[in-house]
Amino acid sequence: MESFGRIIAAHRKEKKMSQIELAAALTNYGVTVRNTAVSSWEKNTSLPNVVQFLALCKILDITDIYNEFIGYCREKDPLAGLNEEGRERALEYISLLESSDKYRKKETTVIPFIREIKLFDLPASAGRGEFLDSDDYTMIEVGPEVPPSAEFGVRIKGNSMEPRFIDGQIVFVQPTRQVENGEIGIFYHNGNAYCKKMMSTKDGNYLISLNKEYNPIRVRKQDSFLVFGKVVG
Repeated sequence: MESFGRIIAAHRKEKKMSQIELAAALTNYGVTVRNTAVSSWEKNTSLPNVVQFLALCKILDITDIYNEFIGYCREKDPLAGLNEEGRERALEYISLLESSDKYRKKETTVIPFIREIKLFDLPASAGRGEFLDSDDYTMIEVGPEVPPSAEFGVRIKGNSMEPRFIDGQIVFVQPTRQVENGEIGIFYHNGNAYCKKMMSTKDGNYLISLNKEYNPIRVRKQDSFLVFGKVVG
C-alpha cells in the first residue's frame, strides 16, 4: 500500500495545484484548512477526517478510492488492472450483455405468503366454547399482516369494542387459556361469548368494553368463565 501522503501529493501535482490552491479549493466543500494542513497530510504527519478525505478525492478526481489507497485487488474490482480505454470497452461489453435476455439477471418473483385459517362468527351464546369445535366456520386466506401466532379469526358483532373494533370486523386470535391484565381476548362468561379487555383490580376481575357506553362485566368466582384466546391482530 502506497503512502497516503505520496498519493495526495502526486494527484495534486498532476492537477498543477499548489498546497495553497488545494486548501482554497477545499473551502468550496465546507472544509476550512490552511495549506499547512495539506503539507502535514502529504508528509504523513497527520491524516484528514472523513469529510476532508472525501473532499480531497472529489477535487483531485480520485474515483477508484479502494485501489488507489489500498492497492489492486481483482476480487474487489475486476476492472482495476485496465487502463481508461480498457475500462470503457469493458463497460460497453457489460452493457451489451445486460441488453441480452440470455445474460440479463432474472428478477426474483416474490410469492406472497398465504395461509388459511378458520373464521367464526362471535355467537350470542358461546356454549362453553362448542362454537370453536363446530363445523360452522369459513376458511379464509390471510397474508403476512396476520401474526403467525393467530390460529383462527372471529367476526365481531356490535359496537361494544369501538373505536378499535367495529361491527363486522375480523379479529385474529391466538388460542390460550390465560390473558394478561389489559390484554384483549375472546371469553366465555355465563353462557355468552365476548370480545373484551381483561382488567384485574384489587376489587376483582372485569371484562371491559372499549365503548364507554357499556358497563364492565364482573367475573366472580362462582361464574362459569373461560378464556378462548388472546386477540393478536
